[in-house]
Amino acid sequence: MNNLFKILKAKRKQFIIWLFEHSQRIYTNMFKNQEPWNLTKTDLLNLPKPTFGRHLGEFLDRNNFELIPKVERHDCYHVLCGYSTKVEDEIALQCLCYGNGKRSPYLYGAIILGVAILPDYYKYYHKSFKIGKAANAFHHFDYRKLMHVSISDFRDAIFPKHDLLNLNLISV
Repeated sequence: MNNLFKILKAKRKQFIIWLFEHSQRIYTNMFKNQEPWNLTKTDLLNLPKPTFGRHLGEFLDRNNFELIPKVERHDCYHVLCGYSTKVEDEIALQCLCYGNGKRSPYLYGAIILGVAILPDYYKYYHKSFKIGKAANAFHHFDYRKLMHVSISDFRDAIFPKHDLLNLNLISV
């Protein structure tokens, strides 16, 4: 019976991945008036080690990604908050952003569908929401202008110390 639950959970995660992949194109088209950053992963990796931009480049490199034009900010949230790209972390990151005050149709869809399809992680989602609520607002920043900022200083300015520990960001 345990194997069946593991298989069903894996199928639910695959379904969410499929939804993310197919909704991404629609979502990026919503931002057609927004200017792309015109930065590459290589540009970011050439920044000094302690900068936010360098950490963004390393995140992209580790995951074999490039920045998605017009929605580059999403990967910045991953780096700032320390969330991986696993399905449950993507949903938890959206919950954190919701707690922080971010509002968008995509965020609502990701949270509603994510919680409905993967309720197994509800406590994790709720904890992420509370961390976002306790943090200083970060969802509105122009991240393109923050590439040279120290990542540790940036995180210290956003998250209370106890939440940095909860996010495992102290050592980064």
